[in-house]
Amino acid sequence: MGHIFADIELSNPRISELQPIKVRAFAETGALMLCIPSHIAIQLKLETESEREVTVADGRKTIVPYAGPIRVTFANRVCFVGALVFGDEVLLGSVPIEDMDLLLSPSRHEVIFDPASPNIPHARVK
Repeated sequence: MGHIFADIELSNPRISELQPIKVRAFAETGALMLCIPSHIAIQLKLETESEREVTVADGRKTIVPYAGPIRVTFANRVCFVGALVFGDEVLLGSVPIEDMDLLLSPSRHEVIFDPASPNIPHARVK
């Protein structure tokens, strides 16, 4: 299938005078959370809310900071999430992907809007 990346903006909704950070994120539905490198958490002046234990691809477990909130913007879609401060690239997991009602298109190698709701995110709440 190959890797799929998305151009997103990250910002701190608690500090409106900070400029958003534009990043290229690796979009992966096999991951659950948004993960950001520590230098982005520092730039956004995010507060560490708690710590989380994570299991990485090779099975190792480690404790990482959980920071937020973070405003994530993709095109005209927005969500607010916490992030694991971990790794050296931004990882857009299934929680923010689902929250913004996005899909991964393997044939086009890109993140797209759900064709059933192209103008506004849809959330199933029943």
